Amino acid sequence: MSFTTSVKSEVAAHDVKTCCAKAQCSALVIMCSSLNINHEGMYLTIQTESAPTAKKILKLMKEQYHIQSELSVRKKMNLKKNNIYILRIYENTQFILNDLEIMDKNGLRSHPTAKMVTRECCARAYLAGAFLAGGSVNSPNKTNYHLEIATNDEKLAQFIQKLMERFYLPAKVIQRRMQYVVYLKSSEKIADFLKCIEATNSVFEFEDVRIQRDFMNSLTRLDNCDFANEMKSLAAGKRQCEDIEYLENYGALEFLPEKIRQAALLRKKYPEASLNELCDHFEEEYLETISKSGMRHRLNKMAEIASTYRKQQN
Repeated sequence: MSFTTSVKSEVAAHDVKTCCAKAQCSALVIMCSSLNINHEGMYLTIQTESAPTAKKILKLMKEQYHIQSELSVRKKMNLKKNNIYILRIYENTQFILNDLEIMDKNGLRSHPTAKMVTRECCARAYLAGAFLAGGSVNSPNKTNYHLEIATNDEKLAQFIQKLMERFYLPAKVIQRRMQYVVYLKSSEKIADFLKCIEATNSVFEFEDVRIQRDFMNSLTRLDNCDFANEMKSLAAGKRQCEDIEYLENYGALEFLPEKIRQAALLRKKYPEASLNELCDHFEEEYLETISKSGMRHRLNKMAEIASTYRKQQN
């Protein structure tokens, strides 16, 4: 089961309040249905590829309008051969469309009036219905976070965007082929949207996977940082050992200032040691503490002296 299907199953399983049922039903019908006309009059064809969405629509329509209808299923002819769930409504079609604010005396509407979603709970229910009808969300296991609701109507997309902004969800709208897509990219905001539509278990799963991956990414970055620092230390140690060898061959090592000569002899003895480790060895050898910056300063001085000898030789 995909993460999107899991979220939709959870959202569809919730019983909505009486005041919210119409709002959710309005979103589902306007996004999943087409209006047909024949010699007997108007009828609605509602279809979706999501089984939880289909069951939710049927349940709401029976509860709200007492229709006598059943779902039919057919397979798509494309390569995936997904199921398509179809519900046809022949009775009271115009009343249903008017009641859901999908149609008025001027014809079909792109979205309901603000009155239908005035209450916060009704606005959440509408967003839940919109997600059931045209939503998808990437699995938290994927590297890119993405949640979207796709619709064929630009004004409806903008209406959904405004609803999301009421809950501090900064959604954006783009056109993709013949559809308008309302989307979120931030993992925190996607989690907030899932909370908004009451997909609590999905939020826990999403956050758990996200936190684990972010934790592993942090560990990887730390490992990479430690590895890079280790490589830098080894490279610096190698250069310093070359300087020491040059000074020895030139007969200048024993004439270095005592503190610099002590640091040089320690580096020669411990060529792969880090500065911190050299400081510890210095304390063991000479019974004197030295800071990391102090050790670095002495080794840099030794490198400068070696460079001066090289220039003189050239």
